[in-house]
Amino acid sequence: MRIVSRKTIREATEKHNEWGAFLKAWCKVTKHADWENFTDVRNSWESSDTVGRFVVFNISHNRRRLIATIKYKWRMVYIRRILSHAEYDQKEWQKG
Repeated sequence: MRIVSRKTIREATEKHNEWGAFLKAWCKVTKHADWENFTDVRNSWESSDTVGRFVVFNISHNRRRLIATIKYKWRMVYIRRILSHAEYDQKEWQKG
């Protein structure tokens, strides 16, 4: 899969250095994945869910959320937001 918006990962890692290793692991799994549907996503990243039109990946032992839109046909993963659990629970991210 091709990951779009790596800038979001860089910014999150700069702001929260401790997130870096977990986000790097997510990138490695995603980059080598060949997802055709959400079932494939779940098979390679067990801790993920769909919320509306987004796929939400639980990162860092369920302390972080990476919110993405996946275009399976084009093998593209668009990172929308990376949030702490508390920020995610505020649900502001769902408005955009």
